[in-house]
Amino acid sequence: VSKLGYGCMGLTGVYNASVPEDVAISLIKHAFSKGITFFDTSDFYGPHANEVLVGKAIKDLPRDQIQIATKFGIVKRDENDSVVVNGSPEYVRSCCEGSLRRLGVEYIDLYYQHRVDTTVPIEDTMGELKKLVKEGKIRYIGLSEASTDTIRRAHAVHPITAIQMEWSLWTREIEPDIVPLCRYLTRWFYISCSIIHDVNACLVTTLTGNLALD
Repeated sequence: VSKLGYGCMGLTGVYNASVPEDVAISLIKHAFSKGITFFDTSDFYGPHANEVLVGKAIKDLPRDQIQIATKFGIVKRDENDSVVVNGSPEYVRSCCEGSLRRLGVEYIDLYYQHRVDTTVPIEDTMGELKKLVKEGKIRYIGLSEASTDTIRRAHAVHPITAIQMEWSLWTREIEPDIVPLCRYLTRWFYISCSIIHDVNACLVTTLTGNLALD
């Protein structure tokens, strides 16, 4: 797994306008040519469009040399712009099947619960994920934006391989408890938003010219 991963969210637009499909596909392929093998997406991005895009980009890449991470659990945003989540076993399975189809792959390397559903015991969600691992549909399980208690309970059902949290010079809340726990329990810790959204927006609006990976 490459030390740097490629977060594909912005390619279909979240905090920015979407990138033309041919350009987005070429960016993913260029990243791979420069040594990046880990690509992160989600069924919520688009929704679904991001996974479809990633699937098109990786179909010509050697599957055994890349790692795909995707996520489930966020259903939509409500009228207050709050996320609506679902961690029920039935929803977990349907999301996994949908992601496999959109990505055009036989298995997902790392499958995250994008946000924890507090109305469903994490043990129930993990139980279904464990079944998907046994069936070969996913290889590893991850959690995103989870508390220490949730991480411990989930890990008791099946090993949690990765945790994804926001961590930056301005966002340090996870350092006293989440980071030490991850060092103890998990193999990987993925940082999201290492550049704060507002700072990133300022950079984007002040930079001019064409930028490319090098």
